[in-house]
Amino acid sequence: MKQHYDYVIAGSGLFAGTFAYLAKQKGKSCLIVEKRSHLGGNIYCEKIKDINVHKYGAHIFHTSDKKIWDFVNSFTEFNRYTNSPIANYHGEIYNMPFNMNTFSKMWGISTPEEAKAIIASQRSAIEGEPSNLEEQAIRLVGKDLYLKLVKGYTEKQWGRDCTELPPFIIKRLPVRFTYDNNYFNDLYQGIPTGGYNVLIDQMFDGCDIILNTDFNEEKERFFALGDKVLYTGTLDSYFHYCYGNLEYRSLKFESELLEQENYQGVAVVNYTDRETPYTRIIEHKHFEFGTQPDTVITREYPATWEPGMEPYYPINDEKNQSLFQKYSALAKQEDRLLLGGRLAEYTYYDMDKVIASAFRLAEKELAD
Repeated sequence: MKQHYDYVIAGSGLFAGTFAYLAKQKGKSCLIVEKRSHLGGNIYCEKIKDINVHKYGAHIFHTSDKKIWDFVNSFTEFNRYTNSPIANYHGEIYNMPFNMNTFSKMWGISTPEEAKAIIASQRSAIEGEPSNLEEQAIRLVGKDLYLKLVKGYTEKQWGRDCTELPPFIIKRLPVRFTYDNNYFNDLYQGIPTGGYNVLIDQMFDGCDIILNTDFNEEKERFFALGDKVLYTGTLDSYFHYCYGNLEYRSLKFESELLEQENYQGVAVVNYTDRETPYTRIIEHKHFEFGTQPDTVITREYPATWEPGMEPYYPINDEKNQSLFQKYSALAKQEDRLLLGGRLAEYTYYDMDKVIASAFRLAEKELAD
């Protein structure tokens, strides 16, 4: 370890990795302080039976920004994986996102005109401005799709009935009148060849790294080691919860090694009924077209977040946004502190948006 660094970076996810890499390109020194026992944040992969297991849930990279696509491909090639999940409703299998394959299975039809007519007739049941998520969803996709493919999944995800959830949570639901099962509309998508750890290891190459250490428990020590601190953790914990806890939804993962080659035939199956306790099963080998004799599956359970649990989805309601603004005002008073990433910004980001945000900070910080 050096005696002093240009940047001490708390956390080692994609934002931290992108900034650290760009800082090193400018000749800056970085110290990484990570609470977990590994680098990579939630994109970390655990190798089991030669299968890259997405330890913190499925991560599929997608973007329409060629600059970001070229950036991630500069570390490793990405494969041609296309996200085409399916939905299981009490054993009935439907394609996602909602498209002509979905409509054909649900209604026994074959043309876009027929599908549009059915959806339009069901949408009309909701008059006026939707007052809750149920009304918003029916307004967007009709009652049949809502009841089988939205209602149960959403209620499990948020732990509340759809009639008790605000309409803004589902601002839009993708509906396609083509036979196209590609979930994303972005120009580019795929999984890093060899898994995300290949990407992360290269991003942090040349940095000094301290693992198993909570930055907030030794804040004064780490501020003394750097000209500036980039903090990517939760903002309320940085300020020792002086205004109270920001709220999240969390997840629990239950993984299983199976002595069979192929469990479900696709990487992701969403379970959209309310009775099944998990929201989806991930079969990791399909992300990389694996042919291993065994397979690893992970059941994903939504959970009510409590302090000490991993925060995944911010509760972006008025109360929490107001609380976050109070913490943000405190952060602005610290002139050596930089913030970035989904936790520090209390925002749910796709991976490409995380990188774009890190690019913006680097352009500001590292300008010649």
